[in-house]
Amino acid sequence: MAERHFAGPGKAEHVDRNRRGLIGIAAAAMAAAQLGSIGEAHARSTATKAASRNQTRPSSGASFAAIHQIDAGVLNVGYAEAGPADGPAVLLLHGWPYDIHSYGDVAPMLAAAGYRVVIPYLRGHGSTRFLSDATMRNGQQSVVAADGIALMDALGIKTAIVAGYDWGARTADIMAALWPERCKALVSVSGYLIGSQAAGAAPLPPKAELQWWYQYYFATERGRTGYDKYRHDFARLIWQIASPDWQFDDATFERSATALDNPDHVAIVIHNYRWRLGLAEGDPRFDALEQRLATFPAITVPTITLEGDANGAPHPAPASYAERFSGKYVHRTIEGGIGHNLPQEAPRAFAKAVIDADRL
Repeated sequence: MAERHFAGPGKAEHVDRNRRGLIGIAAAAMAAAQLGSIGEAHARSTATKAASRNQTRPSSGASFAAIHQIDAGVLNVGYAEAGPADGPAVLLLHGWPYDIHSYGDVAPMLAAAGYRVVIPYLRGHGSTRFLSDATMRNGQQSVVAADGIALMDALGIKTAIVAGYDWGARTADIMAALWPERCKALVSVSGYLIGSQAAGAAPLPPKAELQWWYQYYFATERGRTGYDKYRHDFARLIWQIASPDWQFDDATFERSATALDNPDHVAIVIHNYRWRLGLAEGDPRFDALEQRLATFPAITVPTITLEGDANGAPHPAPASYAERFSGKYVHRTIEGGIGHNLPQEAPRAFAKAVIDADRL
């Protein structure tokens, strides 16, 4: 694992002593035993790294014993939970087209370190359902983040470490930017992913546009119909493109793919990508939040950003977003052929980042 430190503008120099209390000390000790050392990547030669990328990494076999349901905002949210109920909270947010099982190995590591770990199905995934048929099936960025705050409220969680990748990273970024008082720390794969419709309207170089092929497919009715008909095949293709060195097995894929059978899944996904391109209207009640996000606000909470060295999905270069994080900030590149679904492909590195972010 290669680690780089960036000092954002206005970086705080002091350490919050209260966050290094007894819970933090116990958590660090337990985490060290659970996680072990992940620093040996520094010592690998170039040849060893290249060889490791061609090795088959075992697919995650971890699953969750129970899925809970709770009304939160406009949703009845399905979520898994691990760890002590009175531990410091961690909210783990999955991406598309994935599900909560991306954290099947991360959650027990954090639970063993004393954290209360909550892993919700995002709207349109798994057992999460809308409470009313009349509610707009909206996938715009601010709405998904508002879901996260509503879930914290419903569970009585005042503050949490928020962490995610893909849609989950964007959601965690927005929660930290708009509600920093609710976010103790942030872990974000691929860094600062907050966008706007105006930014989405700007053309990219052809090679970059090619990476977003599915976004343009979804802009058509043919794309909507095709995704609905072939959603499992589509998801498998995205998994393969986004993580070219991850040799997941059929059982691992199918366990997560069932989350895409949610009755609102296609509507949410299509709206998300069409909204980004300005081809679908958002909910006017969230216009004020979107206007704030369009200014690309700085994230002030302690943050660790992560990137896999073999991420095949569109993602920004770390240097391009370092200054968006104005608090304590660290970037880590995780080596070994690690792709887009970083928490499932490198769970120890992800769990360690959560613990380390809590102690920045």
